[in-house]
Amino acid sequence: MAGQILGVVGWSGSGKTSLLEYLVRELTASGHKINVVKHSHHDVVIEPPQKDSSRLRHAGAQEVLLASPYRYVIVHELRQEAEPTLRELVSHLAFADLTMVEGYKWETISKIEVFRPSLGKAAIYTEDEDILAVASDVPAPLDLRPGVQWLDLNQPRLVLHWIIAAMQNNILKKI
Repeated sequence: MAGQILGVVGWSGSGKTSLLEYLVRELTASGHKINVVKHSHHDVVIEPPQKDSSRLRHAGAQEVLLASPYRYVIVHELRQEAEPTLRELVSHLAFADLTMVEGYKWETISKIEVFRPSLGKAAIYTEDEDILAVASDVPAPLDLRPGVQWLDLNQPRLVLHWIIAAMQNNILKKI
């Protein structure tokens, strides 16, 4: 069972991963248990093809659990199955105070958008009611939708403080 969930959305190159890295480091340092789900549109290579676990997957194993004294990873081959939903994926994770999700723009979860107008892409928050805050490197527009918090991306500590307050006030959805 997961605690609260927060999507971090934005266009490629906006700085989502850099912001997430900072947030995860600070939140865990303050004692919070944090999980991260990262969506990729590309094939993910866990081990090079010549390694045993990869060879066993290619031989037909549906799942391979690779374990070491430092970590373990379970690789599940979909083999023509539909991609699992975010809810299904999160159900496999250990409990966390907050599960942060990079990607999954289309999900109906609480979200923060990382928005850099210099990328030449339209803002997502104008069309997505689930975006509660925007972290940007420009000032808030005059027509900002009521209820959306505008945060300075160049001051990630402000983003961190907003997330902690949102967690404490149970503003973030649960999954």
